[in-house]
Amino acid sequence: MGANNGKQYGSEGKGSSSISSDISSSTDHTPTKAPKNVATTEGLDSSTRTLSTPSPGLILPSKSSSLSSPALSSNGHETNSSSSSSAPAETVAVVHPTPGTHTRSRQSKSHHHAPIDLLPDHTLLQIFSHLSTNQLCRCARVCRRWYNLAWDPRLWGTVRLTGELLHVDRAIRVLTHRLCQDTPNVCLTLETVMVNGCKRLTDRGLHVVAQCCPELRRLEVAGCYNISNDAVFEVVSRCPNLEHLNLSGCSKVTCISLTQEASLQLSPLHGQQISIHFLDMTDCFSLEDEGLRTIASHCPRLTHLYLRRCTRLTDEALRHLSLHCPSIRELSLSDCRLVGDFGLREVARLEGCLRYLSVAHCTRITDVGMRYVARYCPRLRYLNARGCEGLTDHGLSHLARSCPRLKSLDVGKCPLVSDSGLEQLAMYCQGLRRVSLRACESVTGRGLKALAANCCELQLLNVQDCEVSPEALRFVRRHCRRCVIEHTNPAFY
Repeated sequence: MGANNGKQYGSEGKGSSSISSDISSSTDHTPTKAPKNVATTEGLDSSTRTLSTPSPGLILPSKSSSLSSPALSSNGHETNSSSSSSAPAETVAVVHPTPGTHTRSRQSKSHHHAPIDLLPDHTLLQIFSHLSTNQLCRCARVCRRWYNLAWDPRLWGTVRLTGELLHVDRAIRVLTHRLCQDTPNVCLTLETVMVNGCKRLTDRGLHVVAQCCPELRRLEVAGCYNISNDAVFEVVSRCPNLEHLNLSGCSKVTCISLTQEASLQLSPLHGQQISIHFLDMTDCFSLEDEGLRTIASHCPRLTHLYLRRCTRLTDEALRHLSLHCPSIRELSLSDCRLVGDFGLREVARLEGCLRYLSVAHCTRITDVGMRYVARYCPRLRYLNARGCEGLTDHGLSHLARSCPRLKSLDVGKCPLVSDSGLEQLAMYCQGLRRVSLRACESVTGRGLKALAANCCELQLLNVQDCEVSPEALRFVRRHCRRCVIEHTNPAFY
C-alpha cells in the first residue's frame, strides 16, 4: 500500500506521505541527482502512488524470491520473477520523511471510509503488536494515522531481520535512527535484536546496537561469521542487562569479556560481571581453552551453555566451568572430540544443578566418566551419549541407579550397550519418555520388552538399524499406546 492522503483513508490532511523502513525492488541505476523513490503496492488501492525523497536509502542486491521473506528484507512491492530485464536487481530500504508538505499525492474523488479505519487506535495497536518487523514497516506507509501507530515505541521491543543479501548494517542504522527520535541517541524500548543468517552483518552493525540499545536483553547473530571479539565486547560492556546471546556460527569469536584484552583478568576496576544466562557458541571453531576460561570468569551467571562442535576444547576448559559457573543447568559438548573422562569429572562438580548434558560423539568418554556424572548429578533429566563407543552396560547401570529422574536418553551407536543395560534402566528409570537405541547392535527384543513393561510413559522409541523382531515391537505398542516407534523393520506396521 502506498502512502495515501487523508480523504482516502479517513483522518489525514492534504499532502500527507508515508514514513517507514521498507525494502522494495528496483532495477540498477546510478542517479546523478538526489534520488527519488516511487513506492507502489497492491493493497487497499493498487492505483495509489506516492513520490517521496528517501532519507536515507539502503541499496543491496537481492534475489527475486526474497520478496516473500517474512523479514525486513522482504518489504516493498512485488516484482515479476520472470522479468526479461537483464539488469541486476537491487533491494532498497527506505525511511521516508514524515507525512506532511513534502509529498504530493492524488486526491481521491471518493470519500468512503475503509472499514478498518473505523477501528479505534488501541484496537489497531493490538493488531499491530502481532506483526513482524517488515509488516510494521509496510503498515507505516499506508497513511499518517497508521504511520503514527506503527512507530509507537510499545511495538518495537523486538527487531527481527533476515536475508543473506540484506545490507543489515544499514538497516539497523536506519531503524535505530527512527526509534531514537523520541529519546535522542537511545532506543529505550528495544530489548531483542534477532539478525540470524544475515551474513552481511559486520562489527559496524553491532556497534550501532551497542550504542543505541542500552536495555538490550537478547541478541541473536547466528550465522553472522563476520562478527569479531571487538563487536561482542562493545555489546556486553554497553548492554548491562544482556541475558541471552546466540553466537553460533560466528567463527571469529574466541572469547567474551569486559576487557578488550582477552588475557586480562577481570577486576572490580572493569565494572560488573556480565549478566548473560544463555550462551550458544555452537560452531565457533576458533574457541580454545583459554577463551572458555575467560568466558567462565566473566560470565559466572551462566545457566545454559552450548559448545557443539567447538573442536579445540579439551578437558582443561571444563575445569574452569566448574570453578566459575556453578549454576549451569544445560551443557552441550557434542562433537567436542578432545573431551574425555577427566572432563566429565569436572562437569560432575556442577552437582545438583545439571539437568541437561550432551556428550554425543565424544569418543574418549567411557564408563569411568559416566560414573562421575551418575554419582554427582542425581537430578539429570536428559543425557545424549550417542556415539560414545566406550559406554557399556556397566556405565548405564550406574546411571540408572543414581539418576532415577531421567526422562530422555540417547545411547545410539553405542555397540556395547545391550539388553542387560536396558533392564537396569527399566527397573530404576520408570519415568523415561524418550529413548534412542539406534544402531545398538547388541539390543534385542528382551530389552525392549523390559522397557515397555516398566516405562509406561514412553513417548518415543528409536530402534532403527537394530535387530529386533516384529513381535517385540508389537509388545511395545500394546503396553505404550502413546509411544511413537521409529524402526527399519518392514515386517512391522
